[in-house]
Amino acid sequence: MAEAGGTVRVAAVSDVHYGKTSQGMLLPLFTEIARQAEVLVICGDLTDYGLAEEARALAKDLTTAVKIPIVAVLGNHDFESGQETEVARILTDAGVHLLDGDSVEIAGVGFAGVKGFAGGFGRGALGAWGESTIKHFVREAVDEALKLESALARLRTASRIAVLHYAPIRGTVEGEPLEIYPWLGSSRLEEPLARYQVHAVVHGHAHKGSPQGKTAHGTPVYNVALPVLKEHYPDRPPFRLLEIPLTAAAPEEERLVERRRG
Repeated sequence: MAEAGGTVRVAAVSDVHYGKTSQGMLLPLFTEIARQAEVLVICGDLTDYGLAEEARALAKDLTTAVKIPIVAVLGNHDFESGQETEVARILTDAGVHLLDGDSVEIAGVGFAGVKGFAGGFGRGALGAWGESTIKHFVREAVDEALKLESALARLRTASRIAVLHYAPIRGTVEGEPLEIYPWLGSSRLEEPLARYQVHAVVHGHAHKGSPQGKTAHGTPVYNVALPVLKEHYPDRPPFRLLEIPLTAAAPEEERLVERRRG
């Protein structure tokens, strides 16, 4: 059991987009993650078209190379073919802690996860006004934020990480075309993060976004989409490694350190 004063190394990556011919392609990456980290987090778009056969390919590689606990959320690609229930079952059967408004504690660190949704940021966020279709769209973003809040509220650990697919802040989607910002995330996902302090937020989805930013309250947010990590850190394996301190203090009094890799 993890003790106060220790640390837990958490590796995060997103948007692996496993296709029908992907099996084996990311085995070197997964092997390196398992060597360096104690927990692996995958922030959605686990598959390319949301097909069960794609999920089976990913599950086989994960069970082959990764012997540490795995936490994940689904992404929008995982819903493409209407097989998301089967995709989730396959990955869960492979030992993945797949979160959807749920939370899990591993080695003293609490993980709260949701897919999230779109809608835009700040004053540009879409409001629930006008046609019923718009109201339903906004309601989806609100519901995802409420699910995240519920998951965070159930955690009793001092050390917490929020796992999303869509971005909760504008800062980590910057670099994408301005016109598509509203489809990359929602400020509504940031609201629970202000009420329940976390050490870090990890997400994906924005393939050309920025690798890191902060919430309005200073919580670190990391865009761990595989293309972002490859572009910004070409000299190291494409995953973000976080070292989470375990103490009895409140999360806002603790310090999160990104571990440097040689």
